[in-house]
Amino acid sequence: MYSFLPSGALLLVCQKWDASGCQGNPGPIPPPRDPSVLYPSICFLFSEQGPSCGPTFPGLLSFYRQKSRMVLVVAEGIEWGTRHLQLLLSFPTGMGCWARQVLVPEGPLYRVVGTAVSISCNVTEYEGPAQQNFEWFLYRPEAPDTALSIVSTMDDQFHYAIFKPRVLAGEVQVQRLQGDAAVLKIARLQAQDAGIYECHTPSTDTRYLGSYSGKVELRVLPDVLQVSAAPAGPRGRQAPTSPPRLMVYEGQELALGCLARTGTQKHTHLAVSFGRSVPEVPVGRATLQEVVGIRSDLAVEAGAPYAERLAAGELRLGKEGSDRYRMVVGGAQAGDAGTYHCTAAEWIQDPDGSWAQIAEKRTVLAHVDVQTLSSQLAVTVGPGERRIGPGEPLELLCNVSGALPPAGRHAAYSVGWEMAPAGAPGPGRLVAQLDTEGVGSLGPGYEGRHIAMEKVASRTYRLRLEAARPGDAGTYRCLAKAYVRGSGTRLREAASARSRPLPVHVREEGVVLEAVAWLAGGTVYRGETASLLCNISVRGGPPGLRLAASWWVERSEDGELSSVPAQLVGGVGQDGVAELGVRPGGGPVSVELVGPRSHRLRLHSLGPEDEGVYHCAPSAWVQHADYSWYQAGSARSGPVTVYPYMHALDTLFVPLLVGTVVALVTGATVLGTITCCFMKRLRKR
Repeated sequence: MYSFLPSGALLLVCQKWDASGCQGNPGPIPPPRDPSVLYPSICFLFSEQGPSCGPTFPGLLSFYRQKSRMVLVVAEGIEWGTRHLQLLLSFPTGMGCWARQVLVPEGPLYRVVGTAVSISCNVTEYEGPAQQNFEWFLYRPEAPDTALSIVSTMDDQFHYAIFKPRVLAGEVQVQRLQGDAAVLKIARLQAQDAGIYECHTPSTDTRYLGSYSGKVELRVLPDVLQVSAAPAGPRGRQAPTSPPRLMVYEGQELALGCLARTGTQKHTHLAVSFGRSVPEVPVGRATLQEVVGIRSDLAVEAGAPYAERLAAGELRLGKEGSDRYRMVVGGAQAGDAGTYHCTAAEWIQDPDGSWAQIAEKRTVLAHVDVQTLSSQLAVTVGPGERRIGPGEPLELLCNVSGALPPAGRHAAYSVGWEMAPAGAPGPGRLVAQLDTEGVGSLGPGYEGRHIAMEKVASRTYRLRLEAARPGDAGTYRCLAKAYVRGSGTRLREAASARSRPLPVHVREEGVVLEAVAWLAGGTVYRGETASLLCNISVRGGPPGLRLAASWWVERSEDGELSSVPAQLVGGVGQDGVAELGVRPGGGPVSVELVGPRSHRLRLHSLGPEDEGVYHCAPSAWVQHADYSWYQAGSARSGPVTVYPYMHALDTLFVPLLVGTVVALVTGATVLGTITCCFMKRLRKR
């Protein structure tokens, strides 16, 4: 008879123990198949000495294993006391005796032809070295008693001939994870790989105690997973090619469909994902960027670059029917162009509760091109080059054209004007603009002026300056920006375009400036201070005219002026504030007003890097009633060449140094030669 103790251990009382097993009420308990193996967790009580574990007991023909419990076998008629029960209960369930155990995954395992499989194996409760060896065998269904050697960690020639090509090619291999753990890997399963796999660990124990192998069944299923492209739907224009080429406009929805089904008889889950790759690039896990996918647990997740769009609702993925999946990308962007793929993966739950991927297939859905708004947006200006006098109004028109969606729920536009002074690089500074809501604003420096920016037609905008100033002269450009709306009211800039430059000339106030510049002293040496003077003469102009002067330098290369633009060294503004630039030699610079119309630039501690052609650039400024300034005239002096000469002593220093070195070397050579000859004669004597 047998009963369970509170700890979960099994108390087995044998009325009769023979080759058929332990006989008792309620019936016979069969012995294990292999009588030569002593299973762990079996203890025997045949005397008052207490429980014992071991293979040698008189009259005991075989042993019985109770799965995951400790078994105490007691001969009938043997009395056992409370101390024996305490000893039995003191051991954790399943660990009544120390013994080796070999653990493999629970089976059966289901995998698909052509896919990879990994079967782990680890050994515990062993004696001997920390590094154990592992041998793998296969028992095929047609020959369940025949063990076929596959691979071993200690013998490279362990495999049978039928496995040799695959082992040598690395398709079948055993990989050691640590000293007492290894994994069998099969890269591409074949139908004949089905069967029972046994992991055997050669003994390193002092006693043959426990289990030395573990078995798990592997069943190979046919590959019945199917994946194909479904019609993309009404969105976009599709060209009749295979795979199809789909054209969508920026900001438009992109919809793609995928059909995925499986005929596997076992209960499996499908995971379907949509990915994008750059055209003409081989598709692989490294080059395929996941867009969005449905996982095996039905959770919808997006790739890292698309996570924000999924959370915002711009990216959607749903299942329609039993086998159709549909992805919708709202507000297509230029970066969405590429080749789209659908990947279907089949998952199955193993007996241990974990999920394993057993099949995966991928198909091309479409080559998607995104027609960007930047390729369609165009801006023109009018009425052409303008010439006006100071105080006169200035009107400029800007027209936005192209195959563009109308402003509204899906698109919005902003238009502005920029101005750069004549000859200045870049688009210039903002004068005025209308934003996407139609609200106007003025740029920096134009606050307080009478300037209007308005929309006069569906795509025509007008800039009006009520009273132009000479400082308004320059090159004008119209800047238009197109926006597309994402989820909600969020706007994203999709394109921008500038018009051609439109020159505007404003007559000066009749101010004529002349400037004469020269180098004080005429000649300057290195280390001294170079003083450059600039005298300015003025004719005409309104009362209250203010003067400003700046100093510029152009470097010379091989006797010719460099193509690099002139560099500001320093100057004094119309408000008397000094402005310092960058000196070629990097030393200190001082600029000052030495007379009502006389300016001076001083370069202290002159060096060879300060060599160049300098000039003075005066300008006349008029102040309006609103205290704003505008430039009424400008001029430029003639060139002044600055060449730092060397002192006479500096010119003799190098020859003197070279001569001294030569004299010392020559004297040493002569002295050495004489000494050598004298020593030779002295040695002969």
